[in-house]
Amino acid sequence: MWLPPALEDSRLMKMLTAIPVYNEERHLENVLHEVRRYSPHLLVINDGSTDRTAELLAQQTELHVVTHPQNRGYGAALISAFAFTLAHDYDVLVTMDCDGQHEPSRIPVLLEALDDADIVSGSRYLRDFRQDTIAPHDRRRINEQVTTELNCRFGLHLTDAFCGFKAYRRQALERLRITETAWGMPLQLWVQAAALKLRIKEVAVPRLYLDPNRAFGGVLDDAQQRLAYYQSVITNAARECGLLTMSPSELCPWSVCTARNCS
Repeated sequence: MWLPPALEDSRLMKMLTAIPVYNEERHLENVLHEVRRYSPHLLVINDGSTDRTAELLAQQTELHVVTHPQNRGYGAALISAFAFTLAHDYDVLVTMDCDGQHEPSRIPVLLEALDDADIVSGSRYLRDFRQDTIAPHDRRRINEQVTTELNCRFGLHLTDAFCGFKAYRRQALERLRITETAWGMPLQLWVQAAALKLRIKEVAVPRLYLDPNRAFGGVLDDAQQRLAYYQSVITNAARECGLLTMSPSELCPWSVCTARNCS
């Protein structure tokens, strides 16, 4: 397995790839097959799947599995991944989705960028790729608004607040205190990272929406309620971190603020 120079000493660096899964029987086997080409240690968090996911996982070898008996949410799955990483002495954690959006071949790109960063996050909007698909309008709009708010309020320079394709150094995971169990977990992560002054980098990854009609579930299927929930996660995380919680318009007028250059 290839590792960048700063991570290539396997005696010192131990890397895990964690994949949250909820009813992904369609993609699971192919994704695991591809990920094994780039990561010797795999963890699947089966977050209460009701399809054949558990059966398919039972047929796999050399695979760690954490099972949530009931669906607890995307954030809860990643909280379990963080805890597993720390409990089993891994030095680097890569997280990715199991729905075909993330290409395992990009794992080395994340690891290379981790040479001088604490958290590396994929961005679907940093540049265009030939294989890009069109993002659903409401998801693109909300992503842009939330990313801009994070940048304005906390001095970040993100272009994609929600991409789940990330790499973390152990030292970063040890300092994070993630409690958000639902889809807003990445926003709590970014606020804490800003408060802790962690080194953050983004790398470009393709924008692949294989199922643009996929639902969030419950009230979050309504775009306005989803945005209100995301903003509440940001404000609560800022309060918990002791950061200023003024509104974005007070800190940075929307008319001059962009996700790429506001600080």
